[in-house]
Amino acid sequence: MYRTVQDFLGEWASASAGTIRVLESLTDDKLDQVIVEGHNSLGWLGWHLATCPMFFGGQVGLTLTPVGNPKEIPAHAAVIVEAYKNIAASIASEVEKLTDEQMVESVQTFVGLMPRGAMLRSLIDHQTHHRGQMTVLLRQAGLRVPGVIGPTREEQAQMK
Repeated sequence: MYRTVQDFLGEWASASAGTIRVLESLTDDKLDQVIVEGHNSLGWLGWHLATCPMFFGGQVGLTLTPVGNPKEIPAHAAVIVEAYKNIAASIASEVEKLTDEQMVESVQTFVGLMPRGAMLRSLIDHQTHHRGQMTVLLRQAGLRVPGVIGPTREEQAQMK
């Protein structure tokens, strides 16, 4: 749980930058990549990361502008990347308006009362979960897998 605005903003900057690196690995021809038939595709996951912050932001009282319809996955990877960059910047801008006192204030969420900072932690956890799924699918699709928390095998080989 985040107890201060700056704690969230610092981690959000790092987490959203990592997500951007993953999204920038997408290509239009691989947006339909799935691990097995019937599971979430790279395109769906990327678009979900761009659109789900609206839900989390709404839970904590942020004023955000939708980047698109969550049910209409774009056909172009660049649209997903740009939408995510926009919502990530909006999240940061809106959270900057909060006070530290508001971070520990309980708000009504889909799971009941929860401190605002805990729901913002859930936003980052949710993003990290889906970003991890995407890295597996990127590798399966033969696309570049960027290092997010640390270097990938390929990046380590280039360092030698």
